[in-house]
This record gives sequence, structure tokens and C-alpha cells, in this order.
Amino acid sequence: MDKILITAEDGEQIEFYVVEQTRVNGKDYILVAETEDEEAEAYILKDVSDSNETQAVYEFVEEEDELSALAAVFSELVDDADIV
Repeated sequence: MDKILITAEDGEQIEFYVVEQTRVNGKDYILVAETEDEEAEAYILKDVSDSNETQAVYEFVEEEDELSALAAVFSELVDDADIV
């Protein structure tokens, strides 16, 4: 699994494993987990970069309808995933 390093608003750096990625309605999303364990808690991040960015900028998907729709997409992409 690929790893990415996310810098939180407080400056803390958090390493995530990229489980899967997809593109929906012109936006890129990634499914990440803090460990490679199949039982690890997963998060969906949205790429909010603009064309001037040299590195991708991600934010956690928190809007309930968007999160539910994306969870369904990622569940289809990742065998046996239980994404909530």
C-alpha cells in the first residue's frame, strides 16, 4: 500500500495508508487508514488542490450525504469493506 503524509491544522503530521482512490464528479477522493490492518478505521479524503498547488491538498469528507455516497462507491471498489 502507498503511504501519504498529512499535515493537520495544528502542524502534526499523520501517516496514512492509501487503500483505494477514485474520481467522482470531477473530484479525486482517496480512502485511507492509519494501519494496514483490515479492521483499521478508514477515512475518505477529498483533493481540494487548485491548479497552482505543487502538492495535493486533502480534506476529510464530513458532509453526511457526500460521505454516504462515497462510502457506497468505495465499498464497491474494495472487496469486503465495511465503510461507515
